[in-house]
Amino acid sequence: MNAAQGKDAVRMLTAMVHLRASLAAAELPFAVPDVAGLRQQRAEVITQLETYVIPRVMSLESPMLAVVGGSTGAGKSTLVNSLVGHRVTTPGVLRPTTRSPVLVHHPDEATWFGQDRLLPDLVRVDHSTDDPGCIQLVATDAVPRGLAILDAPDVDSVEQRNRELAAHLLQAADLWLFVTSAARYADQVPWVYLRQAAERSTAVAVVLDRTPDEAVQTVATHLARMLASRGLKDSPLFTVHESAVDDEGLLPASNVAEIRGWLETLAADVEARELVVRQTLDGAVRAITRHAYPIADAVDQQARAAAALRAEADEQYANARDRLGRGAGDGSVLQGEVLARWQEFAGGGELLRSLDSRVGGLRDRVVNTIRGKAQQAERVTVAVESALEALVLGEAEDAAAAVYRAWNDTDEGRAALSEEPRSLGRASADLRRRAERTVRDWQLDVAESVRGQASDRRTSARFLTIGLNGLAVSLMVAVLGRSTGTSGRGDRDDAATAARRVLSAVFSAEELDDLLTSTAASLEQRLGRLMGEEEGRFIALLGPVADDATDRATVTPGTTDVAERLREAARRVDDLRYKGVST
Repeated sequence: MNAAQGKDAVRMLTAMVHLRASLAAAELPFAVPDVAGLRQQRAEVITQLETYVIPRVMSLESPMLAVVGGSTGAGKSTLVNSLVGHRVTTPGVLRPTTRSPVLVHHPDEATWFGQDRLLPDLVRVDHSTDDPGCIQLVATDAVPRGLAILDAPDVDSVEQRNRELAAHLLQAADLWLFVTSAARYADQVPWVYLRQAAERSTAVAVVLDRTPDEAVQTVATHLARMLASRGLKDSPLFTVHESAVDDEGLLPASNVAEIRGWLETLAADVEARELVVRQTLDGAVRAITRHAYPIADAVDQQARAAAALRAEADEQYANARDRLGRGAGDGSVLQGEVLARWQEFAGGGELLRSLDSRVGGLRDRVVNTIRGKAQQAERVTVAVESALEALVLGEAEDAAAAVYRAWNDTDEGRAALSEEPRSLGRASADLRRRAERTVRDWQLDVAESVRGQASDRRTSARFLTIGLNGLAVSLMVAVLGRSTGTSGRGDRDDAATAARRVLSAVFSAEELDDLLTSTAASLEQRLGRLMGEEEGRFIALLGPVADDATDRATVTPGTTDVAERLREAARRVDDLRYKGVST
């Protein structure tokens, strides 16, 4: 390779690495209809890049790898042993036979097949094994330099792990030596792989193995027609006559002489070998970039669908937060138990009258007033807590039901909901507990706010008459009824007004406005956070694509950064290939 070719290879390698990273980022987590096929396609493309394309671009001078694959019982292992001239892989009667792949290479070329090179996910061993996570390396002078032969498991194995490994190994091949038999050549599964080879322009040679003499002409002719009709008319077709094996389990040398001669010629002819490698590599690259664009479109489709569902959830929970905010300020809570407990605390106006009159200096009179009001204030606190919990639960139930109904009206929404094992049409099972903790935390903050604001008046007669707890519950009631006064709600308006009068007895108008504003904002924020957590159950089903689409909406509507990066990476690879940059 000259300097110019070396630079080209680096440019292509860089583009491939970027394409692989873009594909890895193009996740399709959202269960929209028909996404399963695209997920599989994306996984296969990434595997093809990792297993074959990138390693091959990094080592264009490495030996040509011929992977021997095919149907169960086609005689692959026997063929490999016969081509090598001695047993290197173990055939057998029981199926599946080949569990762990065997790679045969010339001793001088062992460095090309180290752990950091071809098929890095398979552990290298030097002995026969049934472990599908290993690959046995066999060095022998019987294999010419420039060629390596890999015996793969059956593509139609009864064991899924074997089938997956076979597909994985075929993706790593420069050349497929696809073995079938007179009894199995029309089976469906092998032709699925051969169609893929045709689509990718993979170099393929087909071996019709174990063919009785009287059937050779008929079967070979039919198979040749099938190959031609499926885009493989230029693929060499070899026929191996049915024959007994010797004590070593080998076929007569003459039976495999044609195949062996062809492989040796390829290995010896650098130009011919390079042509095979580049045919397969270029076809793989072309197929990868072709598949990249539908994957990018799928990312955008997911983003649009997820963004629409998210918008629905956002709207419903935003409405719930608005209703919560209004309900926690328009006096709705100031009824029932809350109103009854407040009226007990206020004593039908006794508290207000005591604030309007002079408070004497008798210590026991002040203490008795505080002691009685403290118990009543605690009852108000408990009633407020229960009322706010009920308000939160009601709004959460309504929002969850609304989002669930809306999502179920769309295919994408139903698909997203199917990922969740439990129903989202109700509020969270633990919401009551979280709401209780949230309201209690707010009430503690209310008490602290009052304590801090009245720190220099805690010895005043009016403060002692009301007490810290009394001021705190008065502030809660005032906040919960802050927008009353013109609502015509009678007792609720009176309660809010009375609470503000209690607070006005201790705080200035400016101080009271600050307390009401900050306390109301704190409550609204805390309740809003609960609704956000409830909505989060739905958003979690959409994955990150909804965020990406939302962020890009003002820049390129309907297009995500992830999809654009993938398209750009694919275009870069295509441009280099069209310009004749070496792959």
